[in-house]
Amino acid sequence: MFVAVLLGEEARARLAVEVDRLRATERASGTLPEVVWVSPANFHLTVKFLGAVDTDRVPDVERALAAAVAGVPAFELTLRGLGAFPSAARPRVIWAGTAHGAAELADLAACVERSLSPLGFPMEERAFSAHVTLGRVRTPRRNPRLAEALAASASVELLSVPVARVSLMRSDLSPRGARYSELAGHPLGMGTLSERHRRFT
Repeated sequence: MFVAVLLGEEARARLAVEVDRLRATERASGTLPEVVWVSPANFHLTVKFLGAVDTDRVPDVERALAAAVAGVPAFELTLRGLGAFPSAARPRVIWAGTAHGAAELADLAACVERSLSPLGFPMEERAFSAHVTLGRVRTPRRNPRLAEALAASASVELLSVPVARVSLMRSDLSPRGARYSELAGHPLGMGTLSERHRRFT
């Protein structure tokens, strides 16, 4: 289970264009590592990963999540640039990054962290890094062609998306890959982020 910002059809289609371009490079070169590409329907921004959650705990999670975001104002987030973790030279995860609005998304994630911590969900020790996962490399290894393809798109302006709600998501694994389903959606409110931080400190 995880908390996410879901992307609209336009954003998913724009990201799918970038994936198709990388896949075409993969087919043409024959040297790129084998990548498991994420289905466009599954493109999203993870706010917090929760792991396995018992069904009877879901209502408490939903209430805490709703309280966390009720006072957070909606904002615009720009998707910009392609990259990879841990590096483009030896990738494991290929992603689309964020620019304008990334700080607001990090603050939103902090509100969610604080609200769910009393329920026993550990707070993330690593700094929040907003991204949309596009693909995962099965056998990571150095590949100059992939590094070049990612470098060429490191600053590409993709589009801006509205962030007006967060979703509690369930992930079900199948032979065809992960299937995500929304358990609940909670709209962002009209308050200030500083007010929400004070409530959870």
